[in-house]
Amino acid sequence: MTITPSAAAILELACRMPKAELHVHIEGTLEPELAFALARRNGLILPYADEAALKAAYAFDSLQSFLDLYYACADVLRSEADFRDLMLAYLERAAADQVVHSEIFFDPQTHTARGIPFLTVLDGLTEGLRQGKARWGISGRLILCFLRHLSEEEAFATLAEAEPYLDRIDGFGLDSSEKGNPPSKFARLFARCHELGKPVVAHAGEEGPPAYISEALDLLGSARIDHGVRALEDDAVVARLVREGIALTVCPLSNIRLCVFKTMADHTLGKLLARGVKVTLNSDDPAYFGGYLNDNIRAVQAAFRFDAATWYRLAHNSFTASFATDAEKAGWIARLDAHFAAVGEVVPGPI
Repeated sequence: MTITPSAAAILELACRMPKAELHVHIEGTLEPELAFALARRNGLILPYADEAALKAAYAFDSLQSFLDLYYACADVLRSEADFRDLMLAYLERAAADQVVHSEIFFDPQTHTARGIPFLTVLDGLTEGLRQGKARWGISGRLILCFLRHLSEEEAFATLAEAEPYLDRIDGFGLDSSEKGNPPSKFARLFARCHELGKPVVAHAGEEGPPAYISEALDLLGSARIDHGVRALEDDAVVARLVREGIALTVCPLSNIRLCVFKTMADHTLGKLLARGVKVTLNSDDPAYFGGYLNDNIRAVQAAFRFDAATWYRLAHNSFTASFATDAEKAGWIARLDAHFAAVGEVVPGPI
C-alpha cells in the first residue's frame, strides 16, 4: 500500500533537503539590525529612527521603489570588515536553510560610486566566503553584476577594475531596473566577459517583456535567466527554454513584494513547471522581501501544494544549473537522493 505523505511532511522534506541558491544579491541580505550596527561602527546616521521604522519602509510598489531604499541602505557598507560581516550573516542563514551552495551577486558600482575601492568590496566578500566555508561547510561563488541603469561605458570601467582579480570572480551578471534598459544595451560588454572565459547570467523577463529573455540569450549569451517569470507571455520563448534547458532563477516572494504578481496563487511558477521549464527557487533580496530560501519554499507550498517529486526536481535543478564542477554537483545530488530515501520517498528517474 502506498502512503501519501501529509502536506506538513512534504513541507518539512522540502525545507530540510540540500539545495543551491543561484539568485541572491548580497547587498539585499542587509538586515535592519546589521544596517544599524554598521552605521554605528562607521559613525553614520540612517534616516530611520530604529530597525522597526526601517522595516516599515519595506512597502514597495515597483522595482524602482525598492531600489531607491536598497541603494540608500547600502551606504553603511564602508570597510572590508563590513562586507565580510554581511557575507557571514547571509551564509549563516543560508546554511540554516540547508543551502549547501550559493552563487552570490554583488554590485561593485553601488560601492565604487561612493568612493569605496573595488578591492575593499572584493576582499571583504571573499574573506566572508572563506570563513563561511570553514564554519558551516557552505560552498560559495561570486558573480559580479553590472547595473543596467548606468551606461555600458561605466560597466566597462568596472570590468577593467575587476580583470586583475578574475581568480576570485566566478561569473558576470546584469541587474537593476529593466525598464528602458534592454540586454542589447550591454552586448559589447558581455562579449568581453565571454572572452575572459567566465559564464554570464542576466536579469530578464521580470519587469521587462519576454523579448528581453531572447535578447539575453542571443546577444549576451546568458547561461541562465534571472527571474524570467514573464516567459509564459510568449510560447516560442517557453519552447526555447525547454528545448535548450535554460534555467530560470525564480524568486517568488520578491515577485509578490514588487507587485509583479498580486498574490502567490497568481504566480507563473506552477505553469512554468508544468510546461517543462527548468525552474529553480531563490530569495533575491531576502532582507527586503520577506525571507530567505525556506521562507520562499513555505510560501510556494502554501499556494501550490507541490508533491515530493516536484520539490526533488526543484532542488535537482538548482544543482545542475549551478556553475559548480561536475564532481561537486554529483556529490550534492547524492546527498539529495539520500535525503529523500531516508524518509521513504522514491527518487524520480533521470530529470
